[in-house]
Amino acid sequence: MNCHRHAPHGLVYQDMNKTHHFSAAQIYHTMIQFRKFLRIKHIAPDMNNTDPPLLQKQHYEALSDFRYQLRRFLHFSEQAVREEGLTPLQYQLLLHLRGFPGRDWASVGELAERLQMQHHGVVALLTRCENSALIRRQRSQNDNRQVEIHLLPAGAQILERLAALHRTELQSLQGTFQVANITEFNNHAGGGAIQEKQE
Repeated sequence: MNCHRHAPHGLVYQDMNKTHHFSAAQIYHTMIQFRKFLRIKHIAPDMNNTDPPLLQKQHYEALSDFRYQLRRFLHFSEQAVREEGLTPLQYQLLLHLRGFPGRDWASVGELAERLQMQHHGVVALLTRCENSALIRRQRSQNDNRQVEIHLLPAGAQILERLAALHRTELQSLQGTFQVANITEFNNHAGGGAIQEKQE
């Protein structure tokens, strides 16, 4: 059974006993990209008409293909991380540590927001990663009340391999959807010049 529920600032989607966490920003940017993909022009709504807009066959085909490609990427990601001996959440934790804006560490609260998880769930996840020598926790030098989460060399090596695989897979799907703000993935492959798309 597939089910989904709203989480603070996002959505949690469960499929075949697997849980996927989508932040509000991810959902918003995905919807924006999907509108562009459908090439649906904005039409001022008729306040007297409460009927939903009619969809044509090509719209259903586009919706179906979008969901298929999204599921294909998630399935690829799950398989890739499990082959490295990680769970999808462990990979996402390592990724958010390395990719946190402006620094190479994050707090427990910041990781909880990125992962769309409860604080106690993140603490348990950190413990598993720490036991596998992937990350370490340390007190902040500036604020002894704050705990910083840092990536260890073993975790960084695994992340580097997985991130390279995910980059290649994202590039293969760039005709279907784009990842907002990641021009490295969206606009070129193999180090070519970045070219902005003209709508």
